[in-house]
Amino acid sequence: MPARFHRQRREVCFVPEKKNGDGHEAPVFVPWESLRAWVFETRGVTQYGVQQQYGMGIGYVLPGTDQWVKTEFMTPALPLALAEWEALRGYMEYEINSLDEIQTPLAIREEGDPPWEGAHTIRNAHRRLHRRRRNGEVGWFYTLGWYLYHLLTFWTLPGYLAELETWLLRRSGTKSLPPEMVEWSKPLPKEQWAKPSEELVRLSEEVRRIRQRDPQRSIEKVFAEAYRRQGVEA
Repeated sequence: MPARFHRQRREVCFVPEKKNGDGHEAPVFVPWESLRAWVFETRGVTQYGVQQQYGMGIGYVLPGTDQWVKTEFMTPALPLALAEWEALRGYMEYEINSLDEIQTPLAIREEGDPPWEGAHTIRNAHRRLHRRRRNGEVGWFYTLGWYLYHLLTFWTLPGYLAELETWLLRRSGTKSLPPEMVEWSKPLPKEQWAKPSEELVRLSEEVRRIRQRDPQRSIEKVFAEAYRRQGVEA
């Protein structure tokens, strides 16, 4: 069961699996600013050679125990793991309000599309292919190969299968949500919205100043400098 983020409460909800794998435990609600996040890189040797994998994790150590509540997932590259965290952070801090604001121009997604891949993804790819062909970005050989590949995969059938799988997951997931999570997920009146801590506000302002001064600087170095400066001032 995926983690949920509630930016009005400034909390994250985890639903841990039971140790025996039979069902889930009670939901755990974690303060947003207490959440721990990390990226990882693994390297292993297979019969095909050395393979590298990257990913991101988020979690929390329950107070007074050594028990971790966490989730990890793989990403194609290390910068994309950092980008996943930045998307979550931006959402929780009201800097990002929709997927449309963070989509790369290279993605096969258009404004207003649902957040999952499906039949609309293939239609978008079809329109993009002809736009690139008209602009001279790709030739006839590439265009023919694109059509041949999609004909061999039954054209839009994979998209419709993805739509069906998404519908089944959303339907079963909604029914299986714990009642505590459902109640927690409800919106709050604006006067009850949680506020960020003063420390986080100061760090965020420092990060913005550093990024405005040096936009090409890596996000890791930006945050490292912000923490160092705030630590010296404190």
